[in-house]
Amino acid sequence: MLLRVGELQEGPTSLDHEATWLLGHTQQITFGALWWADGDLYVDAVLHVPCRYLAVQNGTARCTAHGFVGRTPRDRAQPPQPRQLGGHRFRIVDDMRLTTRHLAFPPRQLPVLSAADNPCATAPCRTADNTRGAACCRDLQIEIMCTRRERRLEALVRARKSPYLCKVSRPGNFSLEAEIISACGYLGPSQTSCTLHGRQRTDGRPAKPDLCSDWPAKGEGLHPGCVFARRRRV
Repeated sequence: MLLRVGELQEGPTSLDHEATWLLGHTQQITFGALWWADGDLYVDAVLHVPCRYLAVQNGTARCTAHGFVGRTPRDRAQPPQPRQLGGHRFRIVDDMRLTTRHLAFPPRQLPVLSAADNPCATAPCRTADNTRGAACCRDLQIEIMCTRRERRLEALVRARKSPYLCKVSRPGNFSLEAEIISACGYLGPSQTSCTLHGRQRTDGRPAKPDLCSDWPAKGEGLHPGCVFARRRRV
């Protein structure tokens, strides 16, 4: 399917952060080529979320909606999509292209290694599938290009297994909005720290997408157990 990254308002680099953020969530999404048309940036993608009507038992698959029975379909292997290549090398989006960049820390600045310096390190936050830790790095909203005439595509999207893909809505005539659980490939070994944190692009911009630091107003939309939600209540 086709996902919309956003509107190119200020030239080819204006969506570098948004595209890096979206293409970083590789756990259950295989990303294809980025391309633009009519002022918008898009990416081809495959969502690896099973149908909620699929029931599998003893090698037999059954559709609980229509009663069809057959062999269990093969799992579609996801191609590797590394975002961390080692040696300060990362795969990020630059000038509308997914490319490899050397992203060092600024002079006289060391990476944050202590868990005490990361407020999310011990947070009890969780996603809807009860995976604990770095919930905002696992849960994301996507815009799927799907017109009202594409009824089969819309039906397929709405039939995905919840909560891995859920809250599907139609804000207009040309697209659907949905939430998908797909962990970010920039998470560190602890699975709570960001390996882009503190690093800079060659032009001085932060390597870490600015969306990761743009918290919802008044604490809205935060996951259960978020440390920032507790702080706002004090």
